[in-house]
Amino acid sequence: MARGQQKIQSQAKAAEKSAKLKKQQGHSANDQKKAAQKALVHVCTVCKAQMPDPKTYKQHFENKHPKNELPDDLKNI
Repeated sequence: MARGQQKIQSQAKAAEKSAKLKKQQGHSANDQKKAAQKALVHVCTVCKAQMPDPKTYKQHFENKHPKNELPDDLKNI
């Protein structure tokens, strides 16, 4: 029985230590998701899809909306 109690204490100590390490790093999954969402600055005028840069936006527009006319901001790219 003594080993069982030691095991529980050891697991609790390890969990506390890993929580401290995560807190020191400061990079959580939510932070990464928020940063990724901020990077999506271009929005398609037809389907409202979000893209990170104008080159990707132009490729998307040419592939997904070939019948529509290219927006003015994409013509010079």
